[in-house]
Amino acid sequence: MYPPAMKLEIFSDVICPWCYVGQARLEQALAARPAAQPQITWMPYQLDPSVPEDGRDRREYLLEKFGDVSHFDNAKRQLEQIGQSVGIDFRFDSIQRTPNTRRAHLLIARARRESPALEAAMSVRLFRAYFTDGLDIGNPEVLCSLAAETGIAAEAARAALADAELAQEVTALQDLVRRWKISGVPTFVFDRRFAFSGAQPLEVFLRALDA
Repeated sequence: MYPPAMKLEIFSDVICPWCYVGQARLEQALAARPAAQPQITWMPYQLDPSVPEDGRDRREYLLEKFGDVSHFDNAKRQLEQIGQSVGIDFRFDSIQRTPNTRRAHLLIARARRESPALEAAMSVRLFRAYFTDGLDIGNPEVLCSLAAETGIAAEAARAALADAELAQEVTALQDLVRRWKISGVPTFVFDRRFAFSGAQPLEVFLRALDA
């Protein structure tokens, strides 16, 4: 029923809460369609690449960008409710820093060189580190610790963060964002034939896999 090498490219950023929800719903869909087994690539997308490499104080960032630290209060309440339904423990009050996610994307790319399973695990760990644990996922030491937890030696992770070849690989993937005119995340691209954006309901994922 399913093509043996179905490709699924997911444009996502690890500080995007809807990307986290989308990841969880995709996992639900794949559990319901075990025969699908797509080849998944987590594509790097940065919600705000202008954030300094060492990040920003979260409160200051929200005040500067939106003029109000409560700008997303309604959305946060909605996300907390949705998160409970998909096994995500959103703890927005624990987030103290807004990171630049370039280094996190380098770590995901390093994991991809090992295996798709490790790439997925690294992506999920970064989501949880930010949204549940309140960790600064732009901090190299934090990233190396998370990598070690997930299955990449801390020294290998540290080398990856300074790897020029890996950085070029990530940049090349980010170029697809502009070429394909992707303006929001998450965006799920199936076999480069059709796509949808947003953390859609489970039924949408199932229909996409079946199609």
